[in-house]
Amino acid sequence: MFIDGRKIANSLLGILKKERKTIKKRIGLSVFLVGNAPDQLSFVKIKSEMAKALKIDFKFIHLTKTPNFIDFANLLKKEVFNPNVTGIIIQQPLPAQLSTDSIYDYIPLSKEIEGHKRKTEFIFPLGLAVMTLIKYIYYGKKKEDINFVDMKKDRVLFKNILKSKKIVIVGRGMTGGMPIGKTLGSLNINYISTNSTTVEPESYFKTADLIITSTGKKVIEPSMLKPGVVLINTGVRKENGKLKGDYEESEIKDIASFYTPTPGGSG
Repeated sequence: MFIDGRKIANSLLGILKKERKTIKKRIGLSVFLVGNAPDQLSFVKIKSEMAKALKIDFKFIHLTKTPNFIDFANLLKKEVFNPNVTGIIIQQPLPAQLSTDSIYDYIPLSKEIEGHKRKTEFIFPLGLAVMTLIKYIYYGKKKEDINFVDMKKDRVLFKNILKSKKIVIVGRGMTGGMPIGKTLGSLNINYISTNSTTVEPESYFKTADLIITSTGKKVIEPSMLKPGVVLINTGVRKENGKLKGDYEESEIKDIASFYTPTPGGSG
């Protein structure tokens, strides 16, 4: 069954719009991007559109050239001390010379809203998207069942849903498999992680109940899947000018019980 991620996203946006009307204070989001990667620019554009829809002040700090670490940290601190900025996002991945967890030391817990800091109350957005899809697939597929995931309240629900499921995550990148794995791990849910160095990964795929892919390459062939498997894709690749995921939808649609498309799936 095809899972319409856009329908889920639009339903959640409707809920957010209602909540936003009850919040009278000003909300401001600053997003940093280093470089000109087209995929990262498209992600920033989505954030900008969502901010506009929710009447959130949006500031885009676009650094076309890579600054040194101290200069970048000073730019972050400027936004941190701006009282009109309530959230800060650093678009990942960063260039190698800036790619360190210590960069988040310059952002306080209250303004680092993507869950990169220890003891944060925020969840990795991609991990949260995957958990939203899991809840929708296994728990309720009607419009009235679409709601936000509460990682505290839904903890027992997810444990019950997934306790007998064999879960495989494909990929371990910092913008893909890693945050998804951390999100599952925070719920004490077991999973198998495979990557480009895994020997015979198809042996894990063939027995999996749920496969979450995040590589940006075609890594799943229909012969690797057992009937009824659930496929959630978060990876993106381009083929002949079209966006595709880590599997060919036409090849797996009659094997998988549920699958997300690309585009229009987890993003």
